[in-house]
Amino acid sequence: MTRGPLSLAWFIGATAALATPALLGLVVLLALGKISLGALILGFAVTAVGVGWLVRRGLSDLAAVEGYVDDLGRGSDAPPPAVGALAVGLAGAAGRLGRAIAERTRRLEARSDAKATVLDYVPEPIVLIDRSHQVIGANLAARNLFGKSAVGRSLASLLRDPAVLDAAEDALGGGGARDVEFTLPAPVERVLCARIKTLPEALPDGTAAIIALQDLTMVKHTERMRADFVANVSHELRTPLAALIGFIETLRGPANEDAAARERFLEIMHDQSARMARLVDDLMSLSRIEMHEHTVPTARVDVAQIVQYVAETLQIKAGKKGMTFKIDLPARTPEVLGEADELTRVFQNLMDNAIKYGRAKTPIEIRIRHEPGPLPGAPSGRDGTLPESEGVVAIAVTDHGDGIPPEHIPRLTERFYRVDKARSRELGGTGLGLAIVKHIVNHHRGALHVASTLGQGSTFTVRLPAPPAA
Repeated sequence: MTRGPLSLAWFIGATAALATPALLGLVVLLALGKISLGALILGFAVTAVGVGWLVRRGLSDLAAVEGYVDDLGRGSDAPPPAVGALAVGLAGAAGRLGRAIAERTRRLEARSDAKATVLDYVPEPIVLIDRSHQVIGANLAARNLFGKSAVGRSLASLLRDPAVLDAAEDALGGGGARDVEFTLPAPVERVLCARIKTLPEALPDGTAAIIALQDLTMVKHTERMRADFVANVSHELRTPLAALIGFIETLRGPANEDAAARERFLEIMHDQSARMARLVDDLMSLSRIEMHEHTVPTARVDVAQIVQYVAETLQIKAGKKGMTFKIDLPARTPEVLGEADELTRVFQNLMDNAIKYGRAKTPIEIRIRHEPGPLPGAPSGRDGTLPESEGVVAIAVTDHGDGIPPEHIPRLTERFYRVDKARSRELGGTGLGLAIVKHIVNHHRGALHVASTLGQGSTFTVRLPAPPAA
């Protein structure tokens, strides 16, 4: 038989219990001769029917209250049922309790959502684990790093580094907070620091420890770049300084009276001094560009006019190798958002390299085109970092030289990186020209692309944001 207030067993039991006192009273009256047996039977029957009706009504009200409580437990906001006086107070109490529980649940959910929102706005990846090393929470940065399926996985499958796993085991065992530096090899190698902190008491969801990950990749890269930069600058300056010191000592000694040797040595000393001056000038240029690289140029600049001006200034140098400039302009001269002096430096470096590394008696081709669509990888203008633009202007400088081996192309814009060191120094290069180009292009929120074919030549393409039509 089914359980519940309206089951047959409940009904019979409750009716019998309530009708028994009346039956005992009628039996006493029958024994005293006050009533007859027929009156006893009739009285008991009437009492049983009345009690049964009351029991059925009461149990029906209780069933309605029970259903109401179940609905409240499922989150329903239905009004209390219409019940009799015996159950109306119980129904009201159940309603108040349900509303209190619903309000408490809402507050807990809001608090949980707020906590999740706060964690998502933390820029560092944060992972929450329980005592069994299962990941039970991850903020937005962590999900971006490990994927949306990070929650629910084991820590060992998320961070496959023994040092991190040992530190987590030690921290959960009472060893206190730990910092562990490790390398994440895929998809791109990154150096991270895991800061593991256990909670004084596990949270209701099981969270026992927090792992905050700090990305040290750029810090490590900057440290290596700084060390390499100091070493490279020292090396670049040491050679001309040693030459100058040696020639000065020679001129003060054995060549003191040798006019021909003095002229030859002075010319070499002049070349070495000019090399150091170019190096210092390029270093200062890099420093100036980096100081304001975060600001975005907003002026309209006629890039075709700049290209033509640079070509005119370098025409004599190109003519010494029998080279000419071929400039292909569109029907409408395009403008870009930029600073004229910096863009002049960009195209001076690119055209000068084309003269240096192009074959004699070949043209240097410069092509300017307006391209629709946003610049790939450039920030949107609607976040305040870059004025809205209408497409990009692409300026391509092509030489007909020996070309660049493909393994060197990704490193061309590194400071002091040279494909052919001896040839670069012989031609007067400092190893900083393309680094300056890259930083100026970055300052203009543009992009630099290099394409090269061995034996045929190279093309350096600068893409810059075009301003909206006036």
